[in-house]
Amino acid sequence: MDFMQLLDMLVHVDKTLKIFVDQYGLLVYALLFAIVFAETGLVVFFFLPGDSLLFVAGAMCATGSMNVWVLMLLLIIAAITGNTSNYYIGRMLGNRVFTHDYRWINRDALQRTHSFFEKHGGKTIIIARFVPIVRTFAPFVAGVSQMTFAKFQFYNFIGAFGWVVSLVGGGYLFGNIPFIKDNLTAIVVVGISAAIVPVMLGAVWKFGQRLLQRGDKQKQENAG
Repeated sequence: MDFMQLLDMLVHVDKTLKIFVDQYGLLVYALLFAIVFAETGLVVFFFLPGDSLLFVAGAMCATGSMNVWVLMLLLIIAAITGNTSNYYIGRMLGNRVFTHDYRWINRDALQRTHSFFEKHGGKTIIIARFVPIVRTFAPFVAGVSQMTFAKFQFYNFIGAFGWVVSLVGGGYLFGNIPFIKDNLTAIVVVGISAAIVPVMLGAVWKFGQRLLQRGDKQKQENAG
């Protein structure tokens, strides 16, 4: 197997996971840990699969190929430590990421995540867990923005736990139903949207309320 074949299998590991389990057995735990850590901990690996990988891994646990509790624990640890690593990289680089042209950073993704972070603050760390690409850049931006470590870890733990348990657990319970297996991508997208949309709407509502309050205050000041 050459490097390009290996890279293709890693990028599409959610579709080839059974091959890895059959060939490497228990080493698949280390592989999944490494993929989740890399996707959440290193901005250059934003393209790695996340949501669908967790769901498929959960489905394979239901067949007895892996232990669901061991897998959840390992992936929660991978998600937490990955985000922590990314946070420290961002904290080390600081605001230089917005003024220097780092080839290894996707600037469009960085700017989108920064805007997202400006709107939602610490909750971004939780919400971003369910948004591909943003998931990879959110802890990096939190570090760049100098979010306190304690506050970051609070959101980091909640996000990692919710992300892993919901997707691995969902795959374990429903992943082997034929209809779901045949429409996995669409179902994962719909499920994630259903989880995020209420949070987004709540944030938009609060933002609108603040604008109204500022408008009322401005009117009062002008009247006075």
